[in-house]
Amino acid sequence: MAKGSQLSQLKASLSQARLNDSSRKNKKKTSHRKLNPFDLKVTKPKHDVGGRKVKGVLGRPTQSRQTGIEQRERTLLKELEERGRVGGIVDRRFGENDPSMSLEERMLERFTRERQRTSKADMFNLEDEEELTHYGQSLSKVNDFDDFGIPMDDDDDDDDDEGDRLADNQEEPTSKKSKKDVMAEVIAKSKEHKLRRQMEKEEGENIRHQLDQDFDSLKSLLYVSDPSPPEDALDNSAETSVPDEKDDSLDYDKQVRELAFDKRAKPKDRTKTEEELALEKKEALEKAERRRQRRMLGQDPDDSDDDMADGRKRKRAPVGDDLDDDFVEDDSAVVGAGLDEQDLVSGGADDGEAESETTADTSDGDSEEDEDNYSVSGESANGELGSEQADFTDTTTTHQAPRRKSSGVPKELPYTFPAPASHEEFLEIVEDVQDEDVPVVVERMRAIYHPSFAPDNKLRLQTLTRVLVDHILYITSPPKPRIKLVSSLIPHLFALSRSYPSEAAEYFIGKLSLMYKNLNRGLASGVLEANSRTWPGFSELMFLRVTGIIWPTSDMKHVVVSPARLLMGAYLSLCRVRSFADLASGLFLSSLFLQYEALSKRLVPEAVNFVVNAVLLLAPNPYASSDALPGAFPSPDFHSDLCAALAINPKAVKKLVFHKPDLWQLLSGNVTEQSKLDALGLAIDLLDRYAELYKPLDGFIELYDPIYSIISSLECERLSKEVQSSLASVRDKVGRLLKFARQSRRPLLLQAHKPIPIPTYIPKFEQKSSLYLRRQDPDHERNEVSKLRYQLKQEKKGAIRELRKDARFIAAVEQKKQMEKDQAYNKRMKQVFGSLEGERAEQKAMQRQKMRDKRRAGRK
Repeated sequence: MAKGSQLSQLKASLSQARLNDSSRKNKKKTSHRKLNPFDLKVTKPKHDVGGRKVKGVLGRPTQSRQTGIEQRERTLLKELEERGRVGGIVDRRFGENDPSMSLEERMLERFTRERQRTSKADMFNLEDEEELTHYGQSLSKVNDFDDFGIPMDDDDDDDDDEGDRLADNQEEPTSKKSKKDVMAEVIAKSKEHKLRRQMEKEEGENIRHQLDQDFDSLKSLLYVSDPSPPEDALDNSAETSVPDEKDDSLDYDKQVRELAFDKRAKPKDRTKTEEELALEKKEALEKAERRRQRRMLGQDPDDSDDDMADGRKRKRAPVGDDLDDDFVEDDSAVVGAGLDEQDLVSGGADDGEAESETTADTSDGDSEEDEDNYSVSGESANGELGSEQADFTDTTTTHQAPRRKSSGVPKELPYTFPAPASHEEFLEIVEDVQDEDVPVVVERMRAIYHPSFAPDNKLRLQTLTRVLVDHILYITSPPKPRIKLVSSLIPHLFALSRSYPSEAAEYFIGKLSLMYKNLNRGLASGVLEANSRTWPGFSELMFLRVTGIIWPTSDMKHVVVSPARLLMGAYLSLCRVRSFADLASGLFLSSLFLQYEALSKRLVPEAVNFVVNAVLLLAPNPYASSDALPGAFPSPDFHSDLCAALAINPKAVKKLVFHKPDLWQLLSGNVTEQSKLDALGLAIDLLDRYAELYKPLDGFIELYDPIYSIISSLECERLSKEVQSSLASVRDKVGRLLKFARQSRRPLLLQAHKPIPIPTYIPKFEQKSSLYLRRQDPDHERNEVSKLRYQLKQEKKGAIRELRKDARFIAAVEQKKQMEKDQAYNKRMKQVFGSLEGERAEQKAMQRQKMRDKRRAGRK
């Protein structure tokens, strides 16, 4: 290429190309494309190797950009323009969108229109039943067309062509057909087709008639007869049951018409809201209470209040030996001592029904689990909340009085009750109510005083929550606790606590504070004094048990459970064992801790320490003093004078085995060797369960190694074989857990650092790779994975790049559309303003003309 300026280079290229007038335009574009330096992008290779072709050295960014734009205009732009298009089907069936027409009217009108269309289509059909005539004569009877004066000489050529077209499939005749022969052949073919159509129609009628006869057997397979047909159908069937000469039961059309009388599906009732269900329950209870009151007055319970008010009392029908004195109809299905199932919706609670049911199941399950696992019965109890000391505050508001014996005839339970303002009023309400009916009373109170009925009902239910807490403390106090009633009241207390958590938590905290004050007073009077109340009684233990059921115990910090845990820990760590009742209270608190920490698995050293001390106090052991005990467990009551009577006599229990202990007997003053052995079995079982709970802890070895030594050193040779086998199983289990813990423990190590490499100056030679060959790993799989990873990275980058280009293209298209809209808008506005200005100019011109006319008129 010649040197010089770009213009001189252009001239030289044009002269070399020898441009003429015909190809001047195209060759100029080619020369410009070759001479434009910005159309080429050259990437200089780092290591130039002769004879090697490297991809991507020479690029054409302008051309590739234009190609990408054209491709996006063909694909992406079309998708963008058709983005809002949606297809649809227009229902053009007659009467489909007309709600005023019934189904029968629509079907009749559609059938009519279909017959009209068919008749229009068959208007010019030559193959119908009608015959063709000419001047009153049938064309089929005419043999000679010459009598009608039809000219045949002028149109021979056209008629011959028509005859050839009609008989193109026939064999070509030897001579040319006349028009008479052609028409005769056409008429013969028409008759043949007509006869064939008639035969097909008769055959179809025969088949249809056969189907009509067999329709009854087919219908019995497809449809099931309705067991309760409508009255109209029964009347129709009665009328048609008269034998007629013609049996129409097999008529197909009649069967089709009868299908219209089938029962249609009815919509179900909608799901009612919580307020509607509560209102229905309240109305049912009030209605049942009115019926009960009328029965008590000797009136008819079926008479409504409206009939009573109008004086139109209905007389009930006499039944049996009806003497009109205190006759009460027998209600077969009752719920809650006289309430019908239709009037009362079954369920424990309205607010949080699912929670109450779940809690009921959980509480029952937990109670059974505690009874089976921890051997605490809960059928009886001992422990007085009242104290002879003047400074001891009782947690219960009232003391349990001896229940009066009910008469032989059970009294009917009312359906509505007043809202109790205190526990004393609640006791007056349930005074003559059996224990199994007390939950029904609470349920009816909650139904009558639902919060959605009145603003004051919320306060009444909050008061009912406090009353239930006091009643649980009341029924678990001496002389005879009622644990079954507690289990049935817990679901209602759980639902109320979920509905009003702040008020319930405040009342629970008040009870815990009162128990803590009682503990401080007992500790201040002396931990070893016989009359000091340090350990909790039975009602307080039940209150702590209910607290763990009502409130979540797995939270890190809870407003109710955290003070309860601290209080139970204070009982186990600060109180001293002076009697067997104190030992039973401590074991029950340890089982409560096991329930509290079942999910969170927090370490409670007070509970484990007390259980170990209980084992040392009950079981015979070789340790002479507390200093000889393994580990660091504090044992202040070991070999004390007050606890000497707690040890088991091996001779007396030689034939005894472990039983489920009765907490009421354990807390009472009657101490037997069997109760001591049962307490020992409970303590051993608690150690087993605590080991299962704390085995994931890092300090399990330090915690249970001394316990394993104590269990292994117990002198149980003179006990029964069952007791020895139970102790051996627990000892083996703890030994296995300690073995596994030692195997899984690893010593502490310093932080692992990458070693500092020693510098070397020896060159590295690779035999299978080169500088320009990448990812050449001796491991084939690792090399393939590296290649795939690189390809994925490159494809990802390419996809991102293409998406950005698409976004820029869409933005440019949108901007172009917006500019076009703006230009069109500006053009319209200019036109509008121009027209307005023209009109304004004309208006001003007219005004000026008027002014001039006025001035001229004034001059005259």
